[in-house]
Amino acid sequence: MKLCFLRLLVCSTCLATTLLAQASVAAMKPAPKVDARNSYNRVIAVVPIVGKGTVADPKRPKYVPWPPAKGQSPTDIIGYSHIVTDNGQSAIVEFVARNRSAFQAILADKSITVFEKGKDKKSDIETALRKVKSDFSFDKYGMAVR
Repeated sequence: MKLCFLRLLVCSTCLATTLLAQASVAAMKPAPKVDARNSYNRVIAVVPIVGKGTVADPKRPKYVPWPPAKGQSPTDIIGYSHIVTDNGQSAIVEFVARNRSAFQAILADKSITVFEKGKDKKSDIETALRKVKSDFSFDKYGMAVR
């Protein structure tokens, strides 16, 4: 009986040591980094091209901050990337902001198509955007903000 108890004690000690070693190795691995194309709040919208084409009023996608902000507040759009649609009258724009409230005007505009990255399915977004840009793919499009 004493030998059985001793074997059980040795086995449980070995098991506990193994589990602790595995846990410490797992804890030492760095957490995976978020792809910079998925950081911050993001919306993707199909918006008309606006502006007269002058220095003071350049042609640009609607809702693109103009003139560019000097200081960044939490409610500013901090970045954007765009591609012109096949008809040349609109653009697919990815807007990036620290705070979702920066997109109030964009999300409230019912005349444009808007998707929220992380909420809408990637396949649904790509399917809808291929109607205005035939070769659209997230593999070729995206904006990294650090």
